[in-house]
Amino acid sequence: MNRRGKLYFRYGTMGSAKTALLLTTAYNFEERGMAYMCFKPVVDTRDKKNVIRSRIGIERECQWIYADTNMYELINQLFEQTSNIPEWLLIDEAQFLQAEQVDQLSQVVDDFGCNVICYGLRTDFQTKMFEGSRRLFEIADTIDEIKSTCSCGRKTIVNARIDSNGDIITVGEQVEIGGNDRYIAVCRKCWRNKRIEHSDRNSLPFDK
Repeated sequence: MNRRGKLYFRYGTMGSAKTALLLTTAYNFEERGMAYMCFKPVVDTRDKKNVIRSRIGIERECQWIYADTNMYELINQLFEQTSNIPEWLLIDEAQFLQAEQVDQLSQVVDDFGCNVICYGLRTDFQTKMFEGSRRLFEIADTIDEIKSTCSCGRKTIVNARIDSNGDIITVGEQVEIGGNDRYIAVCRKCWRNKRIEHSDRNSLPFDK
């Protein structure tokens, strides 16, 4: 193979239009007749069918990535079945990939010359890196931040998890699928201040 591919990681907080960007990219490839495939880890169960759906309402079919999916073997099988191996692989919710799957994708890039663009979050609701994101930061050829703005005007950094009252939650399992009803993207300062406000409110004595 003479093609030279790259492994890209495009990350941002929730609501930063990562998925919309992926779908727009797929549309552009389709318009130009370029071979591509879309993938998404099956851990994201908000959609019962195998689709990538943006908050703005557009969607596209994709192929599930399971916990035991070997990405290198999968793409190698495609190469053996047809000479028109996809030049571009677009992966949504890449933070849910296992580290070894990211390594497999890097091998796809190096051996087959495919370009792999991974879109995902950098950190969880406790500001800890996801496994897939950490590995992408370690070995991706190109890393781009998709920026968005907090309500205060600063850049969003934290994917804060909230309860039914809108208060920020700081304990729980790392993975809990949800949308605007469960998460808000905020800057670091607002994340800290909102937690302090919640703590102070809960520490007030009850009225007698």
